[in-house]
Amino acid sequence: MNDSRPTVASCLEHERLVFELLEVRTRVQYLTRLRAITGDERADLDRRKRQALAELVDHELEHGCAR
Repeated sequence: MNDSRPTVASCLEHERLVFELLEVRTRVQYLTRLRAITGDERADLDRRKRQALAELVDHELEHGCAR
């Protein structure tokens, strides 16, 4: 049987982690366009962005399911 679907497997966890990282980056962009953010807000957003990226990288290394 000939399967025409792509051979790339979809990983829901990978997609969730990519979305989480995108969400944090987008929030930073929107907030900085609206107003000046405080040092505490910047530190929190930077921490969330680093954490999201680290989780994504760890997942990719563990499962090998990068785009």
